[in-house]
Amino acid sequence: MQNKVKFSIITPSFNQAEFIGRTLRSVKEQQVDFPVEHIVIDGASTDGTLEILKKSGNQIRYVSEPDKGMQDALNKGFSMATGEIVGWINADDFYLPETLKKVAAYFDLHPDCLWLYGNCRIVDRHDREIRKWITAYKNRKSKNFKYKRLLLENFISQPAVFMKRDALNVVGSVDPDLPTAMDYDLWLRFAKIGNPGYIDQYLACFRVHENSISSLSYKEQFEEQYRIHEKYDQNRRLLMVHRINIRVIVFVYSFNKKMQKLFKASKK
Repeated sequence: MQNKVKFSIITPSFNQAEFIGRTLRSVKEQQVDFPVEHIVIDGASTDGTLEILKKSGNQIRYVSEPDKGMQDALNKGFSMATGEIVGWINADDFYLPETLKKVAAYFDLHPDCLWLYGNCRIVDRHDREIRKWITAYKNRKSKNFKYKRLLLENFISQPAVFMKRDALNVVGSVDPDLPTAMDYDLWLRFAKIGNPGYIDQYLACFRVHENSISSLSYKEQFEEQYRIHEKYDQNRRLLMVHRINIRVIVFVYSFNKKMQKLFKASKK
C-alpha cells in the first residue's frame, strides 16, 4: 500500500461466549502491515464472555456495561473508532484470512470509494457452510449494484461491509429504533452519497444458530426492511414488488425451518 491506513473493527456482544473467541481470532490472525484496533462493546454479559475478553489482553479494547441493545453498542463502538476504515463484525461471525488486506488494497486503488462489500458465507454453529443457495443468490445480486435493487431487498451481507469513517460521520450511525434491520437502513443511507465498491471474493462468514436474529426474528426483520424502504421511497410499484419479495422469502425461510425440524425429529 502507498499509505498505511488504520482499521477499526467494531464488535457488539452480549452473551456470545460460545462464539466470540472465534471472532476475536479472526481479527487477530489477519496478517497485515497496518494498524488494526478491535473494539468490543459488550452489554454486561453473564455467560463467561467477559472472562474471554479479559484474557485477550492488548489484542482488543473493550467495554462491558448494560446497554440498550445492538444499536446502542454499535453507536458506542463507532464513536470510539480512530481508524480511517471501519468494519462491523458481530460476536458470532468471523472474518476469513486476508480479508483486511484485500479491503485495504481496494480502498487504496479506489481512493474515491466511500464504502464497499464482498461475498459472505453462511455457517452453522460448528463453522460448517450451510444455505449455499442463499449465498449464490446474494452473490449474483451483488455483482451489479443499483440503488433501486437495494430498495427491493437487502442482498448485502453485513459482516462483509467496510466503510470510511469520514463517510460514516456524514451519514450518521445506526438508528436506535431499528432492532433487526439497522444494517439495511445504514446501507441505504450510504448508497445515497455514493455507490459501494464490490470485492468478488469471500471476506467473512455469517453464523446462523437458534439464538441469532435471523433465526428468532426473521419475519420481523423483513417487515422492518419494508418499513425502511417505505421511509426512503414511496414508489407504489417498487413497494409492491418488495412486499411480494418478503412473502416469498418468509415462505422459503419458514419451509426450510420446518424441514430442519422434521429432519432432526427423524434422527431421534
